[in-house]
Amino acid sequence: MAEDKDDLPQGARAKLVATKERWAREGRLLTGRTARPETERLPPGQRRVENWPVLDLGVQPDVPLDRWRLEVDGLIEHPLSWDWATFRAQPGFRDRSDIHCVTQWSRFDNEWEGVSALHLLGLVEPKPEANFLMFTSYDDYTTNVPLMDFADDDVLLAHSWQGNSISREHGGPVRVIIPKLYFWKSAKWLRRITFIAADRAGFWEERGYHMRGDPWKEERYG
Repeated sequence: MAEDKDDLPQGARAKLVATKERWAREGRLLTGRTARPETERLPPGQRRVENWPVLDLGVQPDVPLDRWRLEVDGLIEHPLSWDWATFRAQPGFRDRSDIHCVTQWSRFDNEWEGVSALHLLGLVEPKPEANFLMFTSYDDYTTNVPLMDFADDDVLLAHSWQGNSISREHGGPVRVIIPKLYFWKSAKWLRRITFIAADRAGFWEERGYHMRGDPWKEERYG
């Protein structure tokens, strides 16, 4: 098991979650605008930042590389279990993309390296009834994503950012990167990917956040 250090006190964590739930109920940060990524690089209501803010639930799992595992299961023909050496032996994939956080910040031109989602899908072969994925992290965080959004040519399981290993605070050793959705969908500290038939809410989705999370449609809340 990973070691969890620097946890927020339970009361502080509960307060943080309650604040985000209230934001969802109140529709905080919503502008009522929509846009198209072909015409506007910055989605409605977002502001550009140069740094990379750290946001989490108060737990930053410490996952040693020799104990890291990725399990892929559910509605697929070929379930798999990768250790770190197997993960790094997969064909490398590099991409540059922007990221958009539901808390209104966006960061342009992030350089990622990892394993492409299309490569993973080719290995596991989703069954016809698989329509969604559920990501599970080493801190037990979960989030749901439509298979059609995961199966895009800019999606990857990333181990590096800007030429360096992704730090623990940003979700290393491996995090998901789905540039076309709000960043809460790009699960940190990835541990499991489960293919499912029907959509199922993850951690924030159960607390009022949108089931899909398209930034240009401003799908912050459901």
